[in-house]
Amino acid sequence: MTDFHRIRRLPPYVFEQVNRVKAAARNNGVDIIDLGMGNPDLDAPAHVIEKLKETIGKPRTDRYSASKGIPGLRRAQAAYYERRFGVKLNPDTQVVATLGSKEGFANMAQAITAPGDVILTPNPSYPIHAFGFLMAGGVIRSVPVEPDAQFFHAMERAVQHSIPKPIAVVVCYPSNPTATVASLDFYKDVVAFAKKNDLIVLSDLAYAELYFDDNEPPPSVLQVPGAMDVTVEFTSMSKTFSMAGWRMGFAVGNERLIAALSRVKSYLDYGAYTPIQVAAAAALNGPQECIAEMRETYKRRRDAMVDSFGRAGWDIPVPKASMFAWAPIPEPFRAMGSVEFSKLLIEKAEVAVAPGVGFGEHGDDYVRIAVVENEQRIRQAARNIRRFFEQAGTLHNVVPLSAAR
Repeated sequence: MTDFHRIRRLPPYVFEQVNRVKAAARNNGVDIIDLGMGNPDLDAPAHVIEKLKETIGKPRTDRYSASKGIPGLRRAQAAYYERRFGVKLNPDTQVVATLGSKEGFANMAQAITAPGDVILTPNPSYPIHAFGFLMAGGVIRSVPVEPDAQFFHAMERAVQHSIPKPIAVVVCYPSNPTATVASLDFYKDVVAFAKKNDLIVLSDLAYAELYFDDNEPPPSVLQVPGAMDVTVEFTSMSKTFSMAGWRMGFAVGNERLIAALSRVKSYLDYGAYTPIQVAAAAALNGPQECIAEMRETYKRRRDAMVDSFGRAGWDIPVPKASMFAWAPIPEPFRAMGSVEFSKLLIEKAEVAVAPGVGFGEHGDDYVRIAVVENEQRIRQAARNIRRFFEQAGTLHNVVPLSAAR
């Protein structure tokens, strides 16, 4: 049997290679400290769980739900955007609930992409940003992650030299995996460029509430005047409310693009389970102190990681946002690449991280570290890594990083 066309367009899932090594270690009784997957370990807010329990079993809640989201949930998301960003949305025409932002991105790709269409995506970036379009028959052209002049230089080159010319550009700030943040001025330039060159802007804002500088909460591109003409933005409740398994997100923005996404979704799903949608609305409308508490927890963990890993000999740039650190592979190990280094950390330090190449070839000198364990476990991971570095210096003629600092 021949390979299926869409599957042939997908590269091997590099995370699976690391997961196999992790699973084998755990099967042998090893306690692996898993800082690989961005899977929140905090509890969803109590009042949200109570609303879910209260709604389950009520009349009609077990029936098919609404593919684009129940009206109350779409109104709650519109209210959040006005409260947080000062952006007014029509909940009937400019908001659609998605099964997490990942599903929203994938179905938007199905809605707007013709075979051979060129999409500009950051590299490295969250895999669905590229592979959603590849599965839809599109062609990916990479742009840098950093929101600076090089980003616009790459877009200019793409517009000049891509045949056909690009139809859309993906932006993701705070970035997964790099934790890079962007300013409203950057978004203004993106929107101006998109309008000039007839591009759609697709913004992933899943980490909007996970920031560590209270004076600079991440903006929405929709705050830019006129952005609504060309933009759809995706958000998620996974990290904000520790509701990753609930699969609840949103796409908001341009009416024509939202209508296209809604039409595709209407053929593919009936929406999330109604009690989940009701509870999600309660999260958006209810007390928001839980978000500040979540943010403070991740900030403490970030600080513990940067401090303890630094003491172990691994200097990690301090992330300004997200639940991740984008960590350069220490020089003595860099030549082996991110997959082999990630496997080595599991085998020698009992710590799992995500190989950077899984987010694009330009990520192969890095690993992504997720602060999804408590501070004690993070410091234990650092001790394990320090011991491994010291042993590596003795056993493999590698200079111990603690000595090289």
